[in-house]
Amino acid sequence: MPVDFEFAKEQEDVRSTVREFAEKYIAPRVVEFEEKQLIPPEIVREMSRLGLFGILFPEQYGGLGLDPVTAGIVLEEIVRADLTFSLAVAYLVHTSWGYVAYKYGNEEFREDVIRRAATGDVWIGIATTEPGAGSDLTGIATAARRDGDGYVIAGEKAYISGVREAKERGVWFPDGGGHVTLAYTDKSKQHRGMTLFFVPLTDPNVSIRLEKEFGRKGWSFGSFVLSDVRVPERYRIGEEGRGFYIAMEGFDHARAYIALACAVGGKRAIELALEYAKQRRAFGQPVASFQGVQFQLADNWAALEAAHALAYKALWALKMEQEGRIGRFEVTRITASAKLFAVQAAKRAIDDALRWYGAYGYTEENPVALALKAVKSYDWAEGSLDIMRLIVAREVVGREYTSKRK
Repeated sequence: MPVDFEFAKEQEDVRSTVREFAEKYIAPRVVEFEEKQLIPPEIVREMSRLGLFGILFPEQYGGLGLDPVTAGIVLEEIVRADLTFSLAVAYLVHTSWGYVAYKYGNEEFREDVIRRAATGDVWIGIATTEPGAGSDLTGIATAARRDGDGYVIAGEKAYISGVREAKERGVWFPDGGGHVTLAYTDKSKQHRGMTLFFVPLTDPNVSIRLEKEFGRKGWSFGSFVLSDVRVPERYRIGEEGRGFYIAMEGFDHARAYIALACAVGGKRAIELALEYAKQRRAFGQPVASFQGVQFQLADNWAALEAAHALAYKALWALKMEQEGRIGRFEVTRITASAKLFAVQAAKRAIDDALRWYGAYGYTEENPVALALKAVKSYDWAEGSLDIMRLIVAREVVGREYTSKRK
């Protein structure tokens, strides 16, 4: 199979359209995202008009029917314009988990929710983490019980993106949104007793609480409590007892996009810092002329180039899996590797680049400083870096040499 690093003309056309949108609507207001701690609704509505929230959904449900690599190109342009990663979170969570909801949702769910999600009328998030359960998903307490032709769900989810935007119908999205939510339908079976549901946060029995996030402040972050929320059976994502496995697949999708966002954000941070270093003078010469700066730049740029390529390989792997050309566990290894490497490379690069600014690097007006706070979130989001290490080791060393699930 030939190796080709060139994007197709149709993909470059998508890039041009999104870059024009990003430069016009996003870039001029990035600092405002952090100061006001929200993304202006008109920006989200313009993304909907362009069809960006439906990029992976088939045309028959109102989407664009494109592939994960092209979805990555869209994300790349969003991140270049917004180093707070606020819009990146909104886009990549909906794109990855929305696709998984489409893939495993039944036809009634697709006609009801996916069709509206494709046009930007509904936003789709993910809710697995709880106050007492993060990397160990078997520790969740949220439970769903059968009730007639539906389910009643009770529990609490914590550290969840998009709770405000999903709750407030008609502000960012006409119909608000909901989260792909993990719950036990039979706790005696442990991870084999978990099931996924789509839970609309607009339900009156859902209450939200916002948290003060360290970065990415434009898109909300918080928790929600489900007080006997009733959802119809068509809102079940996949079969009962398959929730854990579907969630693992969803994490693979999200990790690929996260890896790309970090690689692109790191490279953009270096570009901006370098522009400043060429103008800033110390000891009679531009800061950019010092070898110490140049060596940092070279090491970090090389690492980010590698992270960039690995992230696109992860998106390619998702595409290959959709076409039945590679297996699930190979995808898991590639996406975990991509996230593990890209997050670390981006953090190092952005931290070094901030030093080129001097004291100005320690201000919240500096977009590179905002990028460092944003990338730090991916030490945990969609699987901690240590979990990535465990996954890669398991798939490379072999499962017979790693610890078994008890």
